[in-house]
Amino acid sequence: MAGELLLDTGALVSLLDRSQSRHQEFAQFFAAWTGPVVSTEAVLTESTHLLGRVHGGRSACLEFFLAGGATLIPSSLAALRRCQELLDRYADLPMDFADASLVVLAEELGTDLVCTTDLRDFHIYRAGGDRSFQVLPQAL
Repeated sequence: MAGELLLDTGALVSLLDRSQSRHQEFAQFFAAWTGPVVSTEAVLTESTHLLGRVHGGRSACLEFFLAGGATLIPSSLAALRRCQELLDRYADLPMDFADASLVVLAEELGTDLVCTTDLRDFHIYRAGGDRSFQVLPQAL
């Protein structure tokens, strides 16, 4: 298990939007987390869209990354091709592009840690075809 934590949309929105039912849980988790946090531009795009209804939400989302809350890892052409393979493989869920970008990033970094509200899908997804994810914070 590598130390990088993948940050998914639901977790980021829950962290930044105080009206979310799991806001306190994610705020406490991130206050205690000391390892590196990484994410993708797809997650940033999805999150800024969802936070658009929250006053100052889009700005808070961008500021989170600008202040070092997480590191954005850009996609390569090879990563986009792998995303396409994953979107086809998990079409029955269906997998969205943000999730695919995180699975690819997990494969690239060799991590299995993901911070998400999407328990069902991330318990199904496999990085590299066989490696399951450890979803954080742990489900209660």
